[in-house]
Amino acid sequence: MISYKHITKIIGVMMAAAVAFCFWVMASSQEAVEALGGVRVPMAYEAALFDTDELIQIDIQMEQEEWEEMLDNAIAEEYYACDVLINDQKLYNVGVRPKGNTSLSSIASNPDSDRYSLKLEFDHYVDGQTCLGLDKLILNNNYADATNMKEAVVYDMYQYLGADASLYNYAEISLNGEYLGVYLALEAVEESFLMRNYGTVEGELYKPDSMQMGGGSGGGGFGGRPTRPEDAGDAAGKERWQAGEDGQPAPGGEGFAAYMEGRETEKDVPADREEPDFAGGMPQSGEDFNFAAGDERKRPEMGRMPGKDSSMGGENGANLNYTDEELDSYSDIWEGEVTSTGKADHSRVVTALRHISEGTDLETYLDVDNILKYMAVHAFSVNLDSLSGNMAHNYYLYEHNGVLNILPWDYNLAFGGMNHGSEGGASEVVNDAVDTPFAGTAFFDALLENEAYLSRYHEYLRQLAQTYVLDGRFQEVYQGIRSRIDTLVETDPTALYSYEEYEAGAEMLYQTVLLRAESVKGQIDGAIPATDEEQRADAANLVDASEIDISVMGAMDMGKGGERKSARAADGR
Repeated sequence: MISYKHITKIIGVMMAAAVAFCFWVMASSQEAVEALGGVRVPMAYEAALFDTDELIQIDIQMEQEEWEEMLDNAIAEEYYACDVLINDQKLYNVGVRPKGNTSLSSIASNPDSDRYSLKLEFDHYVDGQTCLGLDKLILNNNYADATNMKEAVVYDMYQYLGADASLYNYAEISLNGEYLGVYLALEAVEESFLMRNYGTVEGELYKPDSMQMGGGSGGGGFGGRPTRPEDAGDAAGKERWQAGEDGQPAPGGEGFAAYMEGRETEKDVPADREEPDFAGGMPQSGEDFNFAAGDERKRPEMGRMPGKDSSMGGENGANLNYTDEELDSYSDIWEGEVTSTGKADHSRVVTALRHISEGTDLETYLDVDNILKYMAVHAFSVNLDSLSGNMAHNYYLYEHNGVLNILPWDYNLAFGGMNHGSEGGASEVVNDAVDTPFAGTAFFDALLENEAYLSRYHEYLRQLAQTYVLDGRFQEVYQGIRSRIDTLVETDPTALYSYEEYEAGAEMLYQTVLLRAESVKGQIDGAIPATDEEQRADAANLVDASEIDISVMGAMDMGKGGERKSARAADGR
């Protein structure tokens, strides 16, 4: 019989070995891949931060003057140093900055709000510093989402199917101990994400974006912000830019909102293009809209965002369509690199895109099963601010050993956020055709045209519609979110919507998801047309969405949201 003291020693040795193994995995990623066969690596932050039964408590600690300076210059997206208390863990010299594309521009041009989304980069000033293994944490402000839960629901769907996607949770944010608001916390898609999902950081990661928004190369384009002098290497011009000199209005200053809505770079604007009428807002679904197509495709009068029939973006590879073997043809992919990449890496991507376009060796060049899960959740959520609606952005492209994968991002405009104001908005959302889900790319066509892959895709959609929604998982998620954030939303001092708007929006989202599940199930079963063309030819059996008002769930206001905040102030909130 082994004595107690020997058992204690054995346990101690085993624990030490386990700890050493974890450090070995983190420090030797390539060796870990070979030993682990590419399996996911458990990370401490998964349970500590992203257990959705408990909110994350985050207190950002920095001088008030520094905080105000950061907000005043938010459009520059520059990091500032702070200390952060996350639950019971204190981290020092953390980088914090505002982030976003349209949301950042809109808040910057809104004199009544400074509720920016934020990024916490734990290793920005201290090499190797993490929060329980997490390198970066995203804090989304729920811009244009009165429900405060569209992204949470979508990411929960990804988790339900076991797809590669960011972990999520809600976070109660404070500044020096004073409540700042409730935000959605997301695991950034960077090194710790790659380690958790793939057991390696050796793959190449890109965030393609043809829209040139919020700090993309060029800095202009659709809804984009002004090009910053430092982006072009002109550090000396930074102060002039922030002061509103050099012929452009200062961020947040007079005329800045109008400037942000109409800003375009010279390379995007044909010399003979007829200027658009911006009076109606953003471009309408189904209308011809392409900055770079010259006088053949001028922008229409604007009323709503581009939908599945519009033609916008992606001419430099961000739409993932194969064009030729020239690497320069895919510059929007390379310029969105997250990891450091070179020509050899780019060549592997182009080779994969060619085979995918030809429908050959798909299992060799695609992580087919994960992409089918991505397609299912993405199609169910009707997110047209993406490849679904010819907006060639809001996704990550991951390549490892020549195999491509798509990773989801940015769902605050899901479930009809881009359909607001469209003629058939609610019905278009509820009945969005599941067999023609991507208008902005041919990347997924070979999978949809293969009977075996189409069947598997339908099975994932069936799991979402029947098991997740209609059998009660969604109701549990919805009620759980409401129980955790209702009070926080009601007392949120920087909320972009009133509590009454939140309640109405959340309830409308609940009804929308139920009807969407009914339609998806009907399309898979053959009772409802499953392609855009078939639905246009026969709309008789579409699910009735007449009780749905998409606008109640929130919409982009492009800096015009001050009226709501002023109204809350008048009510003493």
